[in-house]
Amino acid sequence: MTSNAPITEDVREQLLTQPEVILEDHDMMRALIAANERAMGANIVDLRGIAMERLESRLDRLEDTHRSVIAAAYENLAGMNIIHRATLRILEQDDFETLLHELGTDIADVLRVDCLRLVLETEMTEADPALKKVGDVLVTAPRGFSDDYIGRPREHGGPSVTLRQVQEQDKKLFGDSGYWIRSEALIRLDIGEGRLPGMLVMGAEDPHQFKPGQGTDLLTYFGGVFERTMRRWLA
Repeated sequence: MTSNAPITEDVREQLLTQPEVILEDHDMMRALIAANERAMGANIVDLRGIAMERLESRLDRLEDTHRSVIAAAYENLAGMNIIHRATLRILEQDDFETLLHELGTDIADVLRVDCLRLVLETEMTEADPALKKVGDVLVTAPRGFSDDYIGRPREHGGPSVTLRQVQEQDKKLFGDSGYWIRSEALIRLDIGEGRLPGMLVMGAEDPHQFKPGQGTDLLTYFGGVFERTMRRWLA
């Protein structure tokens, strides 16, 4: 046999004066509902209990959605702050050579990417020896390289920003770091009328950092700022 000990007067008085304590405790409410169902017996269907279970299920789903929305909002805010900081770094530079140096160092760190390359298409068959001074950030390529690399010409509906997961990449583009790149963001650049297009390439070792389905608004904005800066330096 089992016996249920009565609650103490102190506990009873506290519950009577503060009944919301029970209402706000989900586990206690479930225990009370379960006790009520046992008291009614197995032959009685408690529609109120069923309705409450459904409401609880809907509430749990709403809470999960709420958490997801909050997490996405914080992620978007963090991404926006990163892009704004990188944009300011670009606007602070006084000359093209310094800009290229910053791309491979501070700006790449701000953007949290493992590799950053600026591709400029050219009609020249051989690279200008002077370009070697600026390091590996600047890559010259023949006409049409950007469309071929992305896989879809802009004139045929190709996007201005492409995010994708990749395997081992072209060594000419990434150098020795290409062996570790597993995702990349490709930003088309309109350098200006009469000039061949360019492309900004961000590479990451994390295969999930850039992938299809992610938002590209911030990268599109960053590309717009960058290409306008390029037009000024190449004028």
